[in-house]
Amino acid sequence: MENGVHLVLGGARSGKSKFAEDLVVAAGGGTYIATGRAWDDEMVERINHHKQRRGSLWATIEEPLDLCAVLSRLDHDSEGPVLVDCLTLWLTNLMINEDNIDQEIDQLCDLLPRLALPVLLVSNEVGFGIVPENAMARAFRDHAGRLHQRIAALASRVTLVVAGIPMAVK
Repeated sequence: MENGVHLVLGGARSGKSKFAEDLVVAAGGGTYIATGRAWDDEMVERINHHKQRRGSLWATIEEPLDLCAVLSRLDHDSEGPVLVDCLTLWLTNLMINEDNIDQEIDQLCDLLPRLALPVLLVSNEVGFGIVPENAMARAFRDHAGRLHQRIAALASRVTLVVAGIPMAVK
């Protein structure tokens, strides 16, 4: 697996996480940073499903908010690739926490090019749908779109996964 940042985008249940996981497994394993929070039983089930797909080749870190601190630490302490799944859940957590979204995105975008480890960032492409009816959903869509544009600009690779089929964008 090449060093640098690889952004993997796709819709819900598109196969984006499995695609990214397969890349890390092919590289001999790595670290999985899970940003999801188990807010309800359905989310607990989704998190468990993701965990069951991963075997002994993975170290898992659950971090819903302080992504930059974990990535910085891993850059010094780890050798294998890092998979962040997913940026849109991280963004949701920041919004719920009422953090400064632009500042958090700036910090992440400043950090990523300095990392020596290969980093795969999985995120939901939410810009293909209709304009959401409420202000929070529109703010989320707008933040996600700007985040994806910034990450894509600095990434060495961008892949869009549709119906389980990865398509190279960059």
